[in-house]
Amino acid sequence: MTKKVTRRSTMFIVQGAVIAALYAVLTIGQNLLLPGTASWAVQFRVSEVMTVLAFFTPAAIPGLTIGCVVANISSVTAGLGFYDMIFGSLATLLAAITMYLLRNVCLKNIPFVGLLMPALFNGIIVGFEIEFFFIQSMKGFNFVEFLITGGCVALGELVVLFVLGIPATIIIKKRHLDKELVK
Repeated sequence: MTKKVTRRSTMFIVQGAVIAALYAVLTIGQNLLLPGTASWAVQFRVSEVMTVLAFFTPAAIPGLTIGCVVANISSVTAGLGFYDMIFGSLATLLAAITMYLLRNVCLKNIPFVGLLMPALFNGIIVGFEIEFFFIQSMKGFNFVEFLITGGCVALGELVVLFVLGIPATIIIKKRHLDKELVK
């Protein structure tokens, strides 16, 4: 292996690990300070602003996914079961991959379509998870309730990504931090 390949691989691993650690710490910390705000159906995970990093580095894909798995481990003790570790992390993985693929689809230099992906995937997958594994087990699957629950999850994502994600994306680009991430 050449030095350049080794350096690039090391940087990818380090970036992914830092993103995973920050995501997990922010989510768990938020849940400790404001119980439920990062784990209930209507949630506003401040750590979700980090999903914008998928626009700038592919290392964000495994970083966000692993960070979500670690953060959702704490929700197991909160009674949400291991389903949240699986389905919530799957939603994050799919959103991060899609955001990376859509990173160049911009309107006025802002990747609005990509910013919708966490809301879309979390709304559908986590909304289904909540309806099927938690509500359905009590009274049966209800499609209207799934739409409401998924809509609540998606709304929380949209608020975080549009209130915090757009400014974060603009700051990263204006300060040329995106160039630093992909070095």
